[in-house]
Amino acid sequence: MAQSQFTNGLPTAVDLGHHINSKSRARHPSPLKDIIQFMAVDDMVSLAGGLPHPSFFPFKTATVTASPPTAGESPCLLELPLDGFLQYGSGTGNAQLRAWCGEFTQRVHRPAYADWNVLLHPGNTNAWSKVVSLLCETDDYILCETYTYPSAQAFWIPLGIKAAPVASDAEGMRADTLAQTLRDWEDSYPGTRRPRVLYLVSVGSNPSGVTMSTKRRRDVYDVCIEYDVIIVEDDPYFFLQYPEYDAGDSVTEGPEFVGSDEFLRSLTPSMLQFDHQGRVIRLESFSKTLAPGLRLGYFVANPLFTERLLRATEVETQDPSGLSQALTLRLLQSWGIDGYLGWLQGLGVEYCRRRDWMIDAFSQHFRVGYAAKATGTLVAHLGDVPIFSFVPPTGGMFIWACFNLAQNPAFEELRHDEKVVDPEQVMADRLWRQFAEAKVLLTPGSYYHPWQGPDKVTTNARGATPLTTYFRFSFSMTTQEEMERGIARMAQVIRASWKLEQ
Repeated sequence: MAQSQFTNGLPTAVDLGHHINSKSRARHPSPLKDIIQFMAVDDMVSLAGGLPHPSFFPFKTATVTASPPTAGESPCLLELPLDGFLQYGSGTGNAQLRAWCGEFTQRVHRPAYADWNVLLHPGNTNAWSKVVSLLCETDDYILCETYTYPSAQAFWIPLGIKAAPVASDAEGMRADTLAQTLRDWEDSYPGTRRPRVLYLVSVGSNPSGVTMSTKRRRDVYDVCIEYDVIIVEDDPYFFLQYPEYDAGDSVTEGPEFVGSDEFLRSLTPSMLQFDHQGRVIRLESFSKTLAPGLRLGYFVANPLFTERLLRATEVETQDPSGLSQALTLRLLQSWGIDGYLGWLQGLGVEYCRRRDWMIDAFSQHFRVGYAAKATGTLVAHLGDVPIFSFVPPTGGMFIWACFNLAQNPAFEELRHDEKVVDPEQVMADRLWRQFAEAKVLLTPGSYYHPWQGPDKVTTNARGATPLTTYFRFSFSMTTQEEMERGIARMAQVIRASWKLEQ
């Protein structure tokens, strides 16, 4: 593991060993991995390891064509030396790549304690599963946002773990509500252990698109200190941060790049910047910044946690793909940190442009205006009928739309049908099918309902807002023309369902 060399008089992590669960405590180093370090000793004759001989590997070198980090430059050919990347590893990942990630973390996030570590992993989904296996016991609760990433839940649900959702607003998870949830836990959930893990997607939250403000991060961190909670910051969209949407502002021009330091100052900081105790486990990923097929990312966490995560890595996934590590390292070495930051600036501009395309497409078919300028919420009307509302995201890839069903005639029939237990969900399912039949695909909001147990699945039982349902729009993959065509199809379905004149 790559350990921080940037002490600067900072404190070391506090002892958080009591958070490690019984399964993780029982892990021992893999003896086969432990012996690998001795093979590197000068003049060692190893008769121990069952490693295939590298002369029999058919891959010797590779050459790839890579984009330049900023527009206007020519593509470059990168020679990939594969020595050392195709053999079994120790589980920590390539030392040079870990060191690069450590230097990048210090430059970008500046953790507030000294002894943080970097450990490579094969993507944030797998990384999160390892964190759950590190910290959670069967029948625990995990604190999360009101709507949360479904793949994160898919791992914990079979373990008997449930969600404890905490209300959010335009600045992210509310610290006061988080404190109240923890303070009142024994009264609200008698006989259960108070949650000790908070799961957050703090920039461009999936699905809500909300980016947590700097002040809110400080406040949430302080609550987690008070109640001894570990924060897991799953942050694949960190560099996809945008200015607020302005209908009169054009983003059709090319990006105007600023210096790296100015770019970094423009970003809402990571939780690491406030973490002086080592209670943040940050999940970094190259999936949204380079390519998801690399299956490559890294943990940033205190040394106690990374040591236990390494023990799991040794016997579960081992090192991430050697070819992915070689490709990523060579690219990052070619670009350098400032080149990579330039690449990231360009990504932000491009995805911001796509966000604006989608909102502009809404405006072509709906009357879109602010509910109240102070709230930042836009409402899309057909005539005088409010159909859906959303807050233009300042990060990520998604628009989270709340559909107002109150004036939909079909929904009114469902509400008065005694046989229908959850009219909001039935109407959402019906709308989704109608959209799909019209060849426009949205993600149902029900995918993001935190799992609180089988007794809390209906709109009423979850305490959700009645007469509403949600859909997630993704603006990352489609062209402007495709977005406009898709929104036009959606508008036709809505007019028919709400029985509105064309």
